[in-house]
Amino acid sequence: KAKSDLLYNEIDNNPLFEGTAAKEDRSIMNVTFVMKNKDLEADFLSYATGVGCSGLKGHRSVGGFRASIYNAMPYESVEHLVNTMKTFAAKHA
Repeated sequence: KAKSDLLYNEIDNNPLFEGTAAKEDRSIMNVTFVMKNKDLEADFLSYATGVGCSGLKGHRSVGGFRASIYNAMPYESVEHLVNTMKTFAAKHA
């Protein structure tokens, strides 16, 4: 729950991102989100991959991004993704 709260807080407060599920329906294991400016999605995915965030590409029929944060995913990895989102936004917002 702490990991999903951290990530959803960033998605809700970062000007570049938005969640795809209604707040009451959000998963604590698979966090899905998109970019408000679709033109930046490929750039963000490339940037995130380059700094070690892998497996973020969303489902082929839905698009966007999906962060799978199951129990084996360390909290620090979610912090790294959040910091990556903040850094990207600082450069593109």
